[in-house]
Amino acid sequence: MKIRGNLAALAAGVVLFYGCSIGETAALSIQEAVDLALAQNTSLRITEKGEETARANLKGARGANSFNVGLNGTLTDGRTNDEARQDNGSISLRANLPLYTGGKNQANIESAEIGVDAARLKTERAREDLRLSVIQAYYNVLEAKKKIEIGEETVEKYQAHLTNVEQLFTAGSKARLDVLRSSVELTNAKQALLKAENDHEVKLLTLKNLLRIDAKEELILTEDFKFVPFHPGMDACVDYAYLHRKDLLIDLYNLKQRELDVKAARAGYLPSLSLSASTGASERFNPGSDNSHNYQVGLSASWNLFDSGVTEAAVDKAKTARDQAELTLVKDKEDISFSVRQLYYSMREAERRFAVTRAAVSEAEEDYYIASEKYRAGQGILLDVIDSQEALATAELNFNSAQYDYARFKAAVENAMGLGLGEDPGIADPERTAEREAFFRERGIVPNGPRASRDYRRAKEIIDANTPAKWAEEAARETAEAQEGKGDR
Repeated sequence: MKIRGNLAALAAGVVLFYGCSIGETAALSIQEAVDLALAQNTSLRITEKGEETARANLKGARGANSFNVGLNGTLTDGRTNDEARQDNGSISLRANLPLYTGGKNQANIESAEIGVDAARLKTERAREDLRLSVIQAYYNVLEAKKKIEIGEETVEKYQAHLTNVEQLFTAGSKARLDVLRSSVELTNAKQALLKAENDHEVKLLTLKNLLRIDAKEELILTEDFKFVPFHPGMDACVDYAYLHRKDLLIDLYNLKQRELDVKAARAGYLPSLSLSASTGASERFNPGSDNSHNYQVGLSASWNLFDSGVTEAAVDKAKTARDQAELTLVKDKEDISFSVRQLYYSMREAERRFAVTRAAVSEAEEDYYIASEKYRAGQGILLDVIDSQEALATAELNFNSAQYDYARFKAAVENAMGLGLGEDPGIADPERTAEREAFFRERGIVPNGPRASRDYRRAKEIIDANTPAKWAEEAARETAEAQEGKGDR
């Protein structure tokens, strides 16, 4: 209860802290967004109510095995034929205590106690799932924002290219077809940008819904992607999940409860014994006055010797439910193994894409610059410029997708492992984690953003030194020098 009180105080503190800023503008990091969702999310609060239901069930199960006290009272007024009127009153107090129920009450109490812990685990798992949803939604918004930036950059480049083509067309060096094609590509880029902007709004709305803040309120995300290596091996992650996935522990609890249900159903074959006590008083008010008192204490036993198969059917039903719970446990264990491995493969694939696409962006930028300058100099064709621009946009999108895919899949793997809030995944595989941390310290962590390659920078310097204006200036100088040479002769 002390822990739950602390959690409630923490949740209240988070609400008060963020409530001051959310009214106008909320600026949240990933952890702050998670904390806010844990404090305010309505679905989580509904799940938490299941703990209250479980505690009420336990209270009822214990009560069924304890004293049952009842009070009865009557007051009658009557007349029979020509007899005088009769007024009577009585009151009685009775108590009953089950001594033996064939193990039924004890099984129900034990099952209810398990149910309380299962409800707690269900809430904790819901908190973990909510954390994953918030992290994924957070990165979805960041990725959508990057897509807008890439789209805006693409539109600017197409606009600059169209302006250049129009100037060349006016000068008579390019065909009208190039102008039309460039205009179409610009329109397509604007349409893609509009879709990216709408996608960003939808992703932002999804995050706000998880945080339970008003859709009209401004939300600023203060954190961006940061590469954090994931060290544990796949088999270690699966083994950790078998021991720590709270929904798998709930399956174990459910199996135990079904076994207790079988025990409770078999109690129908056994006798029951209870202790009872009662006391009462009665009084006649009219005609005359008379009263009496009584009390009783006794043991009562009952044994259902034949019920036409009702108890047997109840036992069979409970056994079937137990078998289903056992199969569910096996199935969920298989599903967890598959889920962890699938997500782990996806995370590692995104990690490799992250390194590959980072180099591709630099190469695509170099290719676009060369193609644009060659076209401007009259040594290239329009198709090369368009293809290089599409390749650059695709490379940038792939790079950003790889970053955020890695972050999302890493969070999903941690969730599939059953890591609690704030737990480090390194605890699943300490030895491998130590080895990989040493490896990264020696070689450095992968940079967060793309950098232009040395070859690209060198090529850019060469091209900048040989632009058409530069070429024209050098040609004029060479012509002047040649004429001067002729004059000297």
